Amino acid sequence: MSIGSSTLIERLRAFEGRQVGPPETGADAVNQPMIRHWVEAIGDENPVYTDPEAAAGSVHGGIVAPPVMLQAWVMRGVRPRPRAGGNAQDDLMVLLDDAGFTSVVATNCEQEYVRYVRPGDHLSTTSTIESVSDEKHTALGAGHFVTTRVEYRDQHGELVGTMRFRILKFRPKQKGEAADRPRRPRPAVTLDNAFFFEGAKAGKLLVQRCASCGRLRHPPRPMCPSCRSLEWDTVEASGRGVVYSHVVVHHPQVPAFEYPLAVALVELEEGTRLVSNVVGVDPAELRVGMPVEVEFVAFDDDLTLPQFRPAETAARR
Repeated sequence: MSIGSSTLIERLRAFEGRQVGPPETGADAVNQPMIRHWVEAIGDENPVYTDPEAAAGSVHGGIVAPPVMLQAWVMRGVRPRPRAGGNAQDDLMVLLDDAGFTSVVATNCEQEYVRYVRPGDHLSTTSTIESVSDEKHTALGAGHFVTTRVEYRDQHGELVGTMRFRILKFRPKQKGEAADRPRRPRPAVTLDNAFFFEGAKAGKLLVQRCASCGRLRHPPRPMCPSCRSLEWDTVEASGRGVVYSHVVVHHPQVPAFEYPLAVALVELEEGTRLVSNVVGVDPAELRVGMPVEVEFVAFDDDLTLPQFRPAETAARR
């Protein structure tokens, strides 16, 4: 390394508290078409997002956007618009690159919503480099965690939400370096979804069902989006479905997984959809509409997850 470690830490810490660049305003205001695209893709049928009549009678008094869309209103696009002025985060990344930390992987994101945004709100963001960690040793390699805090404000300057986004800028291990494969990342288990993971360990694909109206829903959540009931039970799914959508991940490569990694949104014959891996198939042959069946894979003594394989392969097995 061309930069002494103590000098590097001092130079990295100098970025803490610096604003990344001038505020950036989203290309478009919050709008109904984008909200509709989002909820249709996610499968969220809450009427306060799309039905003016129902929304008018709600506590919101009109259409609101799903809070988790916060980033969507300020994304810079497939062909990003040029940034105005300098960018402290780019300078920080160059410094880390020069020190050999050339790879990056996102580690976590925390969002806080101050109020709902509505059609017509035009959001802007101000980003600040909140912290840069000491050198840490991870399964990916040695690196530094960089945390950025983003504030989202409307056209009047009112704060509507915040986000902390953390990445690991790391030095990839060289070929020949010994590296034991780490455990697969643990899911976040809550009172609402524990049944799903317990069922998987028992070889059952369980789907949450509203005890009041009978609607099935996934991912699990405390309230029914149709009748607002908090009462629920579960049903065991057949495990059969089709590939509704899919991606094949090549990079960045996390040691706990094998690559290329086929990830699919599977539509079960019961009607709900869930994200999982597809195994037993060449990722290049994965296609929308492919019939698949569940297979429960025990990754270790504590974690069993439903995976899917082509139905014809499952039948032969």
